[in-house]
Amino acid sequence: MNVLIIYAHPYPASFNAAMKDRAVDVLAQGGHEVKVSDLYAMKFKATLDLDDFPDPCNRSFFSLPNEMMAGYARGKLAPDVLAEIAKVKWAHLLLFQFPIWWSSAPAMLKGWIDRVFVQGFVVDLPNGRVYADGLLAGKKAMISATMGSATELYTEDGPHGDLNLHLKNLWHGTFEFCGMEVVPSFYVFNAGEMEEFQVEAELDRWEEYLRSVL
Repeated sequence: MNVLIIYAHPYPASFNAAMKDRAVDVLAQGGHEVKVSDLYAMKFKATLDLDDFPDPCNRSFFSLPNEMMAGYARGKLAPDVLAEIAKVKWAHLLLFQFPIWWSSAPAMLKGWIDRVFVQGFVVDLPNGRVYADGLLAGKKAMISATMGSATELYTEDGPHGDLNLHLKNLWHGTFEFCGMEVVPSFYVFNAGEMEEFQVEAELDRWEEYLRSVL
């Protein structure tokens, strides 16, 4: 299986980095091919703007869906976007590794989705190609995320509520909307408070989980 890890954390020695590295090792040991988009290291541009469409199809009126579809069909999108699209095409599984900030994903990751998941590539709205008929059908997506808060804060009855509901815009409104099968998410709580033995225990739990679902 081809696995693309979309990794969004600015600190190279972070626990997220350790999770990403462990995933690369485990997947390689399992015979999978792995590519990593390290968004901060790549200095990926996280803002969708007019530079994403170097040859617009309509210079008098800007329609984002139309420019996305035309740009994708003609191969006239920003080079970094085309490079990431090629990785997504190659992948059977997209693994998103990131920290939870303000009960959501980092802006860097949201920007990657905004720019790379162009209409015409991931969905075809005019023809109703969404959800089960989405253009990424046959691929899988998975979230692996960390947060500094305790587990009980993100339970159904906790003050923040169920973390899965906070991230529903990702796993349902984005991944399932585009036709992908969603692999159950993996979370690590209290990530900033762990001692070394706890770090190793969580990495081992992550490895065991990966081996069980892939």
